[in-house]
Amino acid sequence: MRVSLFLWAVLTATIAALSLGPSFAHVLESLPRLSQWSPELWRETTVFNSQFWLFAAIGAPLDLCAIAFPAILALMLYDDRLAFRFAVAAAVLYALSLAAWFVLVAPANSVLATWTAGPVAGNFDSIRLRWESGHMVVAAMKLMGFVALICSLLSIGRAHPNR
Repeated sequence: MRVSLFLWAVLTATIAALSLGPSFAHVLESLPRLSQWSPELWRETTVFNSQFWLFAAIGAPLDLCAIAFPAILALMLYDDRLAFRFAVAAAVLYALSLAAWFVLVAPANSVLATWTAGPVAGNFDSIRLRWESGHMVVAAMKLMGFVALICSLLSIGRAHPNR
């Protein structure tokens, strides 16, 4: 394997893993957040105390790179059809995860941005469920994208053993 391809593959896997990590963390914390936390605790930690500001500041660029890097990897692997197809699948799945975030989570974030201290909003349960389940969908798509990326990396040169 060429050094440039090897380095790009390692960088791509690292970026993809770093993008998946926070999404998987959302999944791990969702059950207690949905079943045990009071509405007041959920609102305080999610909306008012900046718990998730780094998810936007660092996570958003990682999410964009997790789409672009496998796409570039796919171009580098164009002659290796199996690895190419898995890399394209990874890029597409990471792109779909970002689309899912915009469709499912962003509208809930828009509502959360209007909440103020005081009584819990009447639509609390539906917004919380949309926010939590949206993150679960995003994480599932990223996991599938990560698996596709690993399949791509493991299949590099398998079709042509003399490479």
